[in-house]
Parts: sequence; structure tokens; C-alpha cells
Amino acid sequence: MVTSGFSRSDGAGELRPAVPGDARVGLSPDGSGDPAPARLTVGIVSAGRVGSALGVALERAGHVVFGVAAISDVSRHRARTRLPEAQVLPVEEIAARSELLVLAVPDSELPGLVAGLAASGAVRPGTLVAHTSGANGVAVLGPLSERGARPLAIHPAMTFTGHDEDTARLANACFGITAADEIGYAIAQSLVIEMGGEPIRVPEENRMLYHAALAHGSNHLVTLIVDAVAALRAALDGPGLLGQQVVDDQPNGVAERMLEPLVSAALDNALRRGLPALTGPVARGDAPAVRAHLAALEAADPQLAAGYRAMSLRTAQLSGAQQEVLDTLLEEAQ
Repeated sequence: MVTSGFSRSDGAGELRPAVPGDARVGLSPDGSGDPAPARLTVGIVSAGRVGSALGVALERAGHVVFGVAAISDVSRHRARTRLPEAQVLPVEEIAARSELLVLAVPDSELPGLVAGLAASGAVRPGTLVAHTSGANGVAVLGPLSERGARPLAIHPAMTFTGHDEDTARLANACFGITAADEIGYAIAQSLVIEMGGEPIRVPEENRMLYHAALAHGSNHLVTLIVDAVAALRAALDGPGLLGQQVVDDQPNGVAERMLEPLVSAALDNALRRGLPALTGPVARGDAPAVRAHLAALEAADPQLAAGYRAMSLRTAQLSGAQQEVLDTLLEEAQ
């Protein structure tokens, strides 16, 4: 049972992390002496993939998601199906009623949303305000902090599809957390632990580097695999397929089945062993093979060849490849 959670502080009504033995936390539902997490009244802006997944996770932890902001038909449908007990409400009403206000909007919309909420005065002093942006720390919440809110940056290091597996994946995910002080860090850690995740502190000044690293590792991996599947399908079924979006039209085919064990093993090796897991023609200094790869890919799809060349050049730099390989890659890039 989760033994983290929150209790009410004296005076201002602010929440603070609960500690074992705190009489104000209460007992667990089974009557044991273990402290049970205090239930927070949670409002979410908005019911996108991330917001809805966090809402479900918070409800499972015992908190009450009373309302969500949802504008598009897709978001409204997601709110109804994934958070059926929550009402779809205006942003200002959600902010005014929340003890924990989750701002799960795109990075580009976050500063404007914060400024608007601060100007409206809807957020009460003592409210926990957490955003899910990877690139931002708590500075972006400054206008609300100045009005007495407690700012938190809680970013799940996970990709979201908008389906039920999103919430299940949170249980195995790390969360990059940033707060203004140690109390804020304790609150953020408690929330993440209650959702089944692992909280990892990220300094305010390093949030952009943190986010860039995650984007590089996840987003570009998808690009790499899609390109590899396209090239393999062309090799198996004919190069004319490269321009037909067959990756989207025919998922889980032969090419995917061939790549899956290889890619899974390579990912596992890279995470466990690092650079020594590297294999292939670039690492072993086989310049003729690299040159032949580039020629074959150039004939099939010049853009795919450009991606291979860029990744091979970075691989050569990391592995200390022979100069002949570097010369081959640099010549092709000119």
C-alpha cells in the first residue's frame, strides 16, 4: 500500500507531505495503522493524451478528479471514456476548485495559460499547480507562484498513444520533477510514487537539456525504425514501395518481424553495456561496406540515405572509426 500522501497544515490550509504517525492523515481503508494518503481534489487542463492518463493514475491512487477542460471533440470523448466521473468545465472553474491543478497542455501554450490564470485570480493561494512539460521547470509558473500557488514540474518520461496502455506504462516510468524548495520536491515525489512511477530530480537550469535528450532518444528512434522498415520492405518486395506509405498501411508485416528481435536486442545491449554494444561496418572500419550501403540507399531513396549517412557519421565519431570510414562519409555528405 502506498504510504506517501498529504496532510493539511495548520493555518493556511496548505498541503504538505504526510509522514508516518501523523494523526491528521487518517487510517488506511483496511483499518490498519498505516497512514492513508489524503484525497486531493484534482482538476486537469486538458484532457489530452498525457492529462487523461495522469488523471486515471491519480484516481487509482485515491485522489478525486472532479473536472477536466476539453475543447475538441476528441478530447471530450477521451474525458468521457477515461474519466467518466469528471465534469468537463471551463478552465477558470477548474482552477478555482482544485487543490491539485494539473496543466497538461503543449509547451507552447503553457506560458499563456499561466498568465491568463494569474490574471483571472482563479487559482487560490496554497494550490498545488503542476505542469507536465519536459522542457520547463517551475519558472514558467512564476505568475501563479507570486499569488501563493506551490509550483511543481512533473514530467512523465514516456510516450503516449491515447489508449489504455498509457496508464499502465506510467507504473514503469520515470518522472522528471522540479520544484521551488524541498517541500515541493517532497510533494512531487509523493505524487509520482502514488502513481507508481519513479521520481527523478532535474535541476531547473537543466530542463531543456533533459528534454532534448529524451526527445533525441525516443522521437528519433521512431524515425530510425520507420526508415529501416521502409528500406527492408523495399528490399523484400521491390524498391517501388518506398514512396507508398506502406509502413502505415501494412503494420506488423514481415519487415517488422525481422527487425523486432534485432532492434530489441540492440536497445537492450545499448542500455546495459553502452558503446561497447556497438557492432556493424562503421564500428569495424569496413569502409567498402559503408560505401555500398550508401549507394544502395541513395538509389532507393536519397532522403533515407541522408539519414543513414548522418547516423553513420555520429557512430564513427563515437566509436573512433578508421579515417577511411570518416572520409567516405564526409565525401558522400558534400
